[in-house]
This record gives sequence, structure tokens and C-alpha cells, in this order.
Amino acid sequence: MKVMQFSRFGVPHEVVELVEVDAPGAPGPGRVNVQVLASPINPADLLNMEGRYGAELPTLPMTQGAEGVGRITAVGEGVDNVKVGDLVTPPARGLWREQVQGPARGLVPLPEEADMLQLAMLRANPATAWLMLTKYVTLEAGDYVIQNAANSAVGRHLIRLAQASGWKSVNVVRRPELVAELTELGADVVLVDGPDLADRVAEATGGNLPKLAIDAIGGSAVQRLAQATADKGTVVNYGLLSGEPLMIDARETVFRDITVRGFWLAPWFAETTPQEIGETYRFLSEKVASGDLFVPVEATYDLGKVADALRHAAREGRNGKIVITME
Repeated sequence: MKVMQFSRFGVPHEVVELVEVDAPGAPGPGRVNVQVLASPINPADLLNMEGRYGAELPTLPMTQGAEGVGRITAVGEGVDNVKVGDLVTPPARGLWREQVQGPARGLVPLPEEADMLQLAMLRANPATAWLMLTKYVTLEAGDYVIQNAANSAVGRHLIRLAQASGWKSVNVVRRPELVAELTELGADVVLVDGPDLADRVAEATGGNLPKLAIDAIGGSAVQRLAQATADKGTVVNYGLLSGEPLMIDARETVFRDITVRGFWLAPWFAETTPQEIGETYRFLSEKVASGDLFVPVEATYDLGKVADALRHAAREGRNGKIVITME
């Protein structure tokens, strides 16, 4: 079967390789085999291939693809939560391949009526948005949450999930043309980033400053979010789009008691019960099936053209995800 891999760090479309490997054997107890159908390219995939993601550099060669959608082709002994033929989020990382094997723990059948490409983007971004909204701060009806990179996949999911939960969102972007688009999506406030961001947030919210801030950028963007957050508020960082260390003034952490936390989805799978994992993805997959959660897809590429897909994914100013398809 075909597998994408890279054996050195560098520009993603230059270091990617397509190799042939043996297909997985019969699954052991508690495990399943899945035919992968589609998997998106996320910023973390590009950063990892550049050697700029995670606390430690991964062991090479490595296959990318943190999320996707596939169909179960075989189940091991003791698996009773899914069956052959079910559509699922494949239970493994490294999904830019035709087949994968992994644990059945936490898997739930996905709705067949849902858009396949949207289901391919279920595992990472919707869960990241939902957990960041609910894990760190208890939000009440009418409370504001502020985020940057609001036009990203996580950002779009956060807007919709906040709206459905009775919370309001302040959304920070870099391009004015995104204001109307995100407003139509359900954003309560959309602002173009700048040094006076805190003043404009205070004006837009009537002084009801957000208790929770979500940062995907790092660098000086963290300071601007902290300034726009209420005293004793929390800034959650989950991305490194700027490539710079987090920058925040001691006046925010010492005198205003702003807390900075980091979020990474991977530990949640290890620390959470299979029942809770299943309930989370059942809830999110229903939102996808209903159309409440939707991310624009700019292009799809066959696995054999993965280098072209990576080149496209690295472009500035894209208006949708790039998805790799295996069929």
C-alpha cells in the first residue's frame, strides 16, 4: 500500500516521499483495521515536517496526518463499539496512507449522511475548539470569548460552538475582507488585529471583557490578547503560526493575574475515558451532519500528488482546507 513519509526535516513539499509498504495484518484484540478515505493538511503537519512542532523532534522516517475519515475493514476480538463497514475517525496518527490499524477505544460510528470531507476534519479541530471552550474557564450565557486566527478551521468551529452554547465571540483576523464572511458565519464581533486591539474590544463588548482568550499565533499576539482579556482571565495557546515564542508583559500576569495555559489534544486521548471520548465525538459528528460545523475546502489531492497538496497548503491567503484523498 502507498504511504507518505519524510526522512529529513525541511520544506514539506521538498522532503515528502511516497513509498510502498505492507498492508496491516489481522487486528489483534481490541484493535481495528481501517481503509483511510481522506485526511486534511493541518498547520501542525507542516510545522512537524519542518522540525518546529512538539517538545522534542520526532523519530524519522515519519508519516503525517493527525485526522481523517475511513471505513472499518476488520475488527479484533472483544471489539463491540464498532463493526466492519462503519465510517469512523481512524484510530491512529500518520493517516496519509491507504490503510491503518489502531485501537478501537473511544471509536463511534459516524453518520453516513454527513459530508465525507467534513468528517475527515472531525478528530482534531472541532474537538480542539470545544475542549478549549470548556476545559479552562466556566462560561455563562452571554459571556465573551476572544480568539485570533479566527478564520482558521479551529476558529470557525469555535464561532459556531460558542454561538450554539449561548456564548459570544470576539474574533481577530489579519485581513479586512474576512469581517463579513465570519459575521455571516455567526461571529458576534470581528476585528482586524492591531496595537489598539484592547481598546476596540472594550468598545465592542461594552466593557464586558472576555474571560477566555484563545491564541493560535504566539509571539506578540499573546500580549495583545492578554490586554483585551478581563482581569484574572485565561489565555490558552494552541498554535505557533508566528514561529515566535509567546510574549506577554509581566504587568498582565503579575498585576492583572492573567493566566497562560497551553493546549494539545494528544494528552486528552490518554487521560480521558473511552465513554467520554465517544460522547464528545458523537456530539461533534452530529454537529457536522447537521451542517452546524463546516470548514471550506479549497482543494483535494490524490495521495499520489501529496507534494502538490503540501505546496498548496503552504500558500498564504488560502480560503479553505487542503484535503488528501486516498480513493
